[in-house]
Amino acid sequence: MTTTTNYRNIERVVKGFANHRRIQILNLLSKEPELSVDDIAEELNLGYENASDHIRKLAIAGLVMKRSDGTSVRHKLTPHAESVLVFCKRLV
Repeated sequence: MTTTTNYRNIERVVKGFANHRRIQILNLLSKEPELSVDDIAEELNLGYENASDHIRKLAIAGLVMKRSDGTSVRHKLTPHAESVLVFCKRLV
């Protein structure tokens, strides 16, 4: 892997969590894994579409995994996301 590719991968991850709502979602999923978009939207008082878009961006960044559960999709953190949360908590 070239250095440029490494930097682009880092950029993808950072852009994935570079939003206060996405950090809230990561924090929520660290406490309550396997939540649906409806669960996340309700817990954080977000609209469904807004929550879904944030989760999509987190998944693209490799921070959230999705699992089908009948008619619902459940979400949980990847190991990278757990590292991101540790990093974010050190910033405050």
